Amino acid sequence: MRLGINLGYWGAGMDADNLAVAREADRLGYAVCWAAEAYGSDAPTVLSWVAAQTERIDVGSAIFQIPARTPAMTAMTAATLDSLSGGRFRLGLGVSGPQVSEGWYGVKFDKPLARTREYVEIVRKAMSRERLTHQGEHWTLPLPGGPGKPIKLTVHPVREHIPLYIAAIGPKNLEQTGEIADGALVLFYAPEHAEETTLAPLRAGRAKAGKELDGFDVVPTVPLALGEDVDALADMFRPYTALYVGGMGSAKQNFYNKLAQRMGYEKEAAEIQQKYLAGDKEGAAAAVPRELIDSTSLLGTVDRIADRMRAYAEAGVTTLSLNPAGFTLDERIAGLRAGVEALERAGLA
Repeated sequence: MRLGINLGYWGAGMDADNLAVAREADRLGYAVCWAAEAYGSDAPTVLSWVAAQTERIDVGSAIFQIPARTPAMTAMTAATLDSLSGGRFRLGLGVSGPQVSEGWYGVKFDKPLARTREYVEIVRKAMSRERLTHQGEHWTLPLPGGPGKPIKLTVHPVREHIPLYIAAIGPKNLEQTGEIADGALVLFYAPEHAEETTLAPLRAGRAKAGKELDGFDVVPTVPLALGEDVDALADMFRPYTALYVGGMGSAKQNFYNKLAQRMGYEKEAAEIQQKYLAGDKEGAAAAVPRELIDSTSLLGTVDRIADRMRAYAEAGVTTLSLNPAGFTLDERIAGLRAGVEALERAGLA
């Protein structure tokens, strides 16, 4: 199992620290550094900046939002980043959510699975430098009856195949991801529930493509906090968990809330969402079960984190992307170093 670092969203007041974290992760031998986007900073700019100031670590989008760019534009960006980084780019894609897709980009959040499949098909074709033609429900290239003609990408990526990941949570999305992608980007991955919530649908998708799960990259992002008092450390992540389970989406459509339900927290997920959407964020955080946080995070001493890393590896994780907690750069760097030490103690390095 390899380690990654997830910088999350840029522009949260820790930009200089984020670059220092990425450079330290590069020095420590982390495999990949991910950056996200929502409706603030864009991921490609961040990744180009990180790639320019690191040497070995891969840079990956977690994610490029599908409604933000045409497929051809995404292929151009991926090829450019791969070229500029010397073959260190990983392309992560996701449909975002209905609020962002429709409220920020003005793109209807309809048929996300079909849209993703078609998008990936076009991106792969463009990155392979074929002349680009496509006849689909969501895109037609070239447009009929006009001056457009099939053209091909002029940039040559360093690698013939740029790894493509999809952010997936629900069973149908996970199954499709296993079928059409090289890896899955997941959140709130609990080893104890991984088979039914994640691995089984991924395996079904791989089987559709005539492949095994071997060679497929399972990449959860996991918060990490060092210390002796596990309960106090879990409390640090209550607002984060409540945001996703309670507030990331609408009352009718929240993928993370449904995931918590599939993990056995039906009653608790409903309470968290009800309180969060009513404006009681503190109450929502207090309603998050400690067991949910502990099962989806790395908390405690280095030895306890090492034990949990073994559980993640046994539960199919191939790249464990850490999100070290800390109010200072020193605390976050300490988390990075603890991750490497724990991986070694776990016998997984």
